[in-house]
Amino acid sequence: MGPYPVQLLEMAEVMPLEKAVEVMKGGMELATKLVREGKAIALGEIGRPHFPVSEEIMAASNDILSYGMRLAKESSCPVVIHAESATPESMDNLAHMADRVGLPRDKVVKHYCGPLITPEENHGVYPSVLATKDMVQEALSKGDRFLLETDFMDDLSRPGAVLAITTVPKRMRQLVEKGCNAEVLWKVNKTNPERVYGIDI
Repeated sequence: MGPYPVQLLEMAEVMPLEKAVEVMKGGMELATKLVREGKAIALGEIGRPHFPVSEEIMAASNDILSYGMRLAKESSCPVVIHAESATPESMDNLAHMADRVGLPRDKVVKHYCGPLITPEENHGVYPSVLATKDMVQEALSKGDRFLLETDFMDDLSRPGAVLAITTVPKRMRQLVEKGCNAEVLWKVNKTNPERVYGIDI
């Protein structure tokens, strides 16, 4: 639960940027309240625009993101990050943002991530890998410290946009049939999400 980062740009068109930042931070506070009440398990997707914006907007977005990370630390919950395409450099940047507010790096989940599985690629941030066949195969070739996602959108005008909601179970079934290590698949699909999100699956 949390205010989607691109909403800052929409609000900044109808109110001063400083006010828009206040509103976004207020949204973070409301989302944190729902986490504390057990009605949500993470703050997300929070982050910054995934396309070029002015320096002023990017600075404001990073300020909001840092505030969300601070709230997550206080609430002992993870953050799910919506941001530019993941690279080792951007993952390092997110890791250091978390360090500055005391949020453990393994409580920072990079949504819509490529297979940045090794420590030197993700700097301790948890990659949530898009479950395409190629990305899953590459991720598994590097290790088992990652999550899987489809980025499914419940949008009737765009059925199956990104990947269908059934993609992860289908992909896992294919891997089991091909003889993939069951312990590895168990870790990716159960142990890792339970550890990151603090829930039982």
